[in-house]
Amino acid sequence: MATDEQERAAPGGAAGAVTGLGPMPGEDPREAARTVLGELGEAPHVPHLAQLPARGPGADPVGRTAALLVDLPVDLQPAGWRFVDAPGRDARRAASFLRADLDELAEAAAGWSGPLALAVVGPWSLLAAVELARGERSVSDPGARRDVVASLAEGIRAHVADVRRLVPGAQVLVQVEEPSVPAVLAGRLPTQSGYGTLRAVPQAEVRDGLRAVLDAVRAAGARPVVRLAAEEPPLALVREVGADAVALDVRGLGALGWESLAATVEAGVRVWAGVLPVLADPPSVPALVDVLRVPWRRVGLPAALLADVVLTPVEGLQALDPAAVRPLLGRLREAGAAVAESSGD
Repeated sequence: MATDEQERAAPGGAAGAVTGLGPMPGEDPREAARTVLGELGEAPHVPHLAQLPARGPGADPVGRTAALLVDLPVDLQPAGWRFVDAPGRDARRAASFLRADLDELAEAAAGWSGPLALAVVGPWSLLAAVELARGERSVSDPGARRDVVASLAEGIRAHVADVRRLVPGAQVLVQVEEPSVPAVLAGRLPTQSGYGTLRAVPQAEVRDGLRAVLDAVRAAGARPVVRLAAEEPPLALVREVGADAVALDVRGLGALGWESLAATVEAGVRVWAGVLPVLADPPSVPALVDVLRVPWRRVGLPAALLADVVLTPVEGLQALDPAAVRPLLGRLREAGAAVAESSGD
């Protein structure tokens, strides 16, 4: 049975916690896993399964997640990933990359007990990216929508089971990436021809599909985190589907965005706050803290709830020079400690 401390840690770490977002630079899964566990493998932080997109097709987020789908094979075409009748070379390559990454994680995380994050593309962003056999985005087809939601839910359950077997002490968090939801809801996704846009998917269907995937995460013994794009984050949807936490870049949230984030916090959803830019000189620790603390206080949220916030970079680290990863994560840890200290003010 989990202790009270473990239950608190499971949705995203204790006070002062920080995490990466999955993508890492380079092509060496052993070095990536060692870096992640070396920098984030001590409480209260949240290490993660590294992704290495520089390896090429199959290591990209869409291909990697498509490799988890059950009975829905994909292959890479000139225009991108597409559903096909039988798995092709690129799908097998994606599965091979994932196995290698899990093997290295198991070695680097030996003895780890605490939260551990896995990133997957959510059902609506996956449907927006993967094409049907005839060439249009699969989100345009109601049958494909149902099939992908069910297949991804089953694949995530198996993925979580693999990680829990390899890292028995892990309290798994599944970071469900949904940057395309606003475009899906608003009917802004372009057609394959580029001359039009696809019809909007009803909000109730988007809600129910995302909820089904999050329910599968919980059924597997993990906690769901929904990561949103910085523009037009559908925070009300996150509240409706019952995510344990929401991850987003908080730097550009306007007044209405912060009001919605405050309502999300008050509903019991934790925040993974993107505060640290990746491809610019890192701000000072006080500046990073103020990115979060100043608007937090402005909307009337209690300072004590800052202890529940997990700090993250604003994006993945894949574009960094590998030598820059450790200093950047070190700065993030310093900021996390400062946020935890300010939560007592």
